[in-house]
This record gives sequence, C-alpha cells and structure tokens, in this order.
Amino acid sequence: MGTATEEIAVAVGPSLGGLLNATFGNAAELIIALIALKAGLVEVVKSTITGSIIGNLLLMMGLAMFLGGIRYREQEFQPIVARANASAMNLGVIAILLPTATHLIADRIQSVSIQRFSTAIALILIVVYGLTLLFSMRAHSYLYDVGLAEVEPVKGAGTVHPEHKIDLWFWVGMLLAATVLVAIESELLVETLEEATARLGLAALFTGVIVLPIVDNAAEQAAAVTVAMKNKIKLSFSVALGSSLQIALFVAPVLVLAGWVLGQPMDLDFNPLNL
Repeated sequence: MGTATEEIAVAVGPSLGGLLNATFGNAAELIIALIALKAGLVEVVKSTITGSIIGNLLLMMGLAMFLGGIRYREQEFQPIVARANASAMNLGVIAILLPTATHLIADRIQSVSIQRFSTAIALILIVVYGLTLLFSMRAHSYLYDVGLAEVEPVKGAGTVHPEHKIDLWFWVGMLLAATVLVAIESELLVETLEEATARLGLAALFTGVIVLPIVDNAAEQAAAVTVAMKNKIKLSFSVALGSSLQIALFVAPVLVLAGWVLGQPMDLDFNPLNL
C-alpha cells in the first residue's frame, strides 16, 4: 500500500496521491462500519469514527514526524495547506457538535428529531467535502504543490530523463487489491474481537476508540510513516490529514444516511467524551 501510494504520488502529485490512499484506506473502514451498523452496533461505529480521526491526526502524523525527523533534521510542509485543512476539520467538528449540544441542552427532544437534524447536517458535510476536493484538486491545485514526476540525470547523457515511467493504473490496481485484503483481514479481526476483549477485560469504549481504529488504519499509518522516512513529509501529511477529513466530512455523513436506509438510528449525537 505504501509503495503504491508513493508511485501514484510521483505521477499525479502528493495531494491526489494522498487522497487516493485515504480513499482506499477508508473504504475498508467504511465496509466494516456498515457491517457493524447493520448489526445494530451504533455506539461502536461512533466510537470508531472518533478513534479514526484522533488516530490519524495524533498517532499517524506524530509517528511520521518523529521517525522522519530522526532521519532528516528538517522537513518542510506548506502552511497554507495546513491552514485550509484545519479550517475544514474545525467545520466538521462544529457540525458534529450541533446535534450533541442540542441533545444535552434539550434533553426531552425526541431521537427522531435528532436523527433528522443529523441527516440534514450529513448532506451539508458531503457537499462541503466535495467543494474541498474541488478547491484542492482543481480551483487552487497550485497551492497544494501538485508537481511533475521526479527526474534524475542519466550517466553519460547531457539531458535529464525520468527515472522510470509510472504505470498509474497498475499501481491504482495494486492499491485496490491491498485495500480488499486489508478489509478481509479487518473483518476477520472484528469477528474475534468480542471474545478477545472480554477475555482481556477491555472496555467497549476503549475497544471502539483505540483498538479498532488502529487496526483499521494500520495500512495507512504504515504508508504515511514510510514516505515520511523517505523525506516526503508533504505526501505523509496528505495521507493523514486527507484521511481524517474524509472520515469527518464524508464517511460519518454516509454512515448517517446508511443508517436511515437500513433502519438503524445512526445520528451525529456523540457522547461528550467522544466529542
């Protein structure tokens, strides 16, 4: 997964490369969340959303900066991209805050009203996510340093040639294949998780917020750390931030809409600790 991400980023730039990695990585998580949602494990799904965002922003980025910083004294990223991503993440957090705050303030409000409110917010968040993609990939792509493929001088030649030609569709296929294998592996883990956590004495909240997200995002985390250790911190940040934004602005809203279709009361009313 890390190799495919690196090759794709060389061909299409770090922003799109990071987006593809985040999309395929979160696809496995979305599949597992849909299975859990269909089984009625709504609180586990909410905890997993929380844990995935925290894990990507803190664990994944922290490991990438720490291990990359050991090998390279200084690594650079673009502040304007960080500010744009922080603004989008703040919007996602505020949107999730609204149903929770409404329930805490007006505790007599019916759950159906909270679910309808969450559905409206979910639709808005999906539109916002689409606009952030339009901003980063189309309208202001130059801010995100979508560069050309790396080139190296060839010995004995007076011109510069590409190091190797990137077969983009081959590496996208490899990324897809890796994602399918990760999804299968994660589903096997989820099937044995209940018995394992019961024997280990782990709380359900700890399992949902810490254990499941680490396992679900292990492939993305490995990819982000690997490219950071190769002094490609921009790509590493694109993977970590892109994954967190995608969960907050797309995956969580899609799960709300899926809950409405499946007849499960999935909403954005997170408990205060998750929030």
